[in-house]
Amino acid sequence: MEDKVQKRRRFGIDEVIMGILLLVMATIAFINVLGRYLFHYSLAFTEEIGVNFFVWITVIGIGIAFERGSHLGMVSIYKMFPKSLKRAVLWLNLALSVFLFGVVDWFTIKTIYDEMTVFHSTSPALGIQMWIYYIGIPIFSIFVFIRMWKGHVKALNKLKEE
Repeated sequence: MEDKVQKRRRFGIDEVIMGILLLVMATIAFINVLGRYLFHYSLAFTEEIGVNFFVWITVIGIGIAFERGSHLGMVSIYKMFPKSLKRAVLWLNLALSVFLFGVVDWFTIKTIYDEMTVFHSTSPALGIQMWIYYIGIPIFSIFVFIRMWKGHVKALNKLKEE
């Protein structure tokens, strides 16, 4: 009985957010399809929301992939390294990953600032300020950084077990 309780999967807040975004995307896409076929009228805003939510889901998914170790890697070369070098490669991988997402966040935050202060551009269908769509990237990147660390710790623990 205890094993069944331990095997029960708990979802993280980021996975719940991703599920909700996907549900909203599927619902509005379905409503748009019904609208086109039943009323011969397309809802333009559904594409705008769908595309931006897809970007947010992708960012969250990147974090999940980091934790699971699902990103592409040079596993064959990595396996040839001695244990001490493997540890260094894992740390280098973490540093480069954090740097990459730091750069993405830096430019996204710079773009958000520019949108809020200079451009004031709005989305074509709903007229929403564009920075509202952009803000999801640095916010959801927090989950990416957390899962990067969790994945790194898992990889180090797996290396210790070898």
